[in-house]
Amino acid sequence: MPTSLLWGLANPTRFMALSARILPWMAGLSALVTVAGLYLALFSSPADYQQGETVRIMYIHVPAAWLALALYTIMSASALGTLVWRHPLADVSQKAAAPIGAAFTLLCLITGSLWGKPMWGTWWVWDARLTSVLVLFLIYLGILALWRAIEDPGQAARAVAILTLVGFVNIPIVKFSVDWWNTLHQPASVIRMDGATIDASMLWPLFVMAIGLTLLALTLHMSGMRSEILARRVRSLTLKAADPSAERRLPLGAGSAGAGPA
Repeated sequence: MPTSLLWGLANPTRFMALSARILPWMAGLSALVTVAGLYLALFSSPADYQQGETVRIMYIHVPAAWLALALYTIMSASALGTLVWRHPLADVSQKAAAPIGAAFTLLCLITGSLWGKPMWGTWWVWDARLTSVLVLFLIYLGILALWRAIEDPGQAARAVAILTLVGFVNIPIVKFSVDWWNTLHQPASVIRMDGATIDASMLWPLFVMAIGLTLLALTLHMSGMRSEILARRVRSLTLKAADPSAERRLPLGAGSAGAGPA
């Protein structure tokens, strides 16, 4: 994306106007693709010759795992935007992505546990992949707690940005844990240098589900950013009404995303 366009979208008012037009289309498209993916996963794709019908959990579990990592990567890029470039919407993006990433991480853990019981004979093992994903979930919870613990949005954004970047060290551990250690979790079977090892009859429904859930995550992210911008505008107006000089005392970035008409 050209730098000029990126900074053009940094204007909260312009972002609100553009997102208002895009959001309904994204929501409709994500619903259509996800429904199509569920139909392919539940009724069109075959059962696995070893896993049987249990393999259908994969169509939720794998995209949820991908999105858990992808959303944390978005948060890390946003953290750099907050600390380095002071992008007006960076902390808004980071705050909106955190609960969505936590939800997909939890979904990944739950579906993995549901799959593990019939396949491994246990709901949970302290496997490197499972443990690193649990750590990722705990980092998400820590970030959400930190957002709530600090009232001032500017101070909270900087503290959360630092914590997010520190926590990013866990992302390659999650991704490569099955390669670095001898784990019970099977190695990567889709994103591989030598190609996917899954049959096309299962691979395509998996891709459709991944696209549908990705569109859903982006829709929720954009909607969350809009809600956060509106919340900051309300906070700014409330402070201004209570004390006309209060808005001028807000730290840099705290009220920037709330600037402009609703």
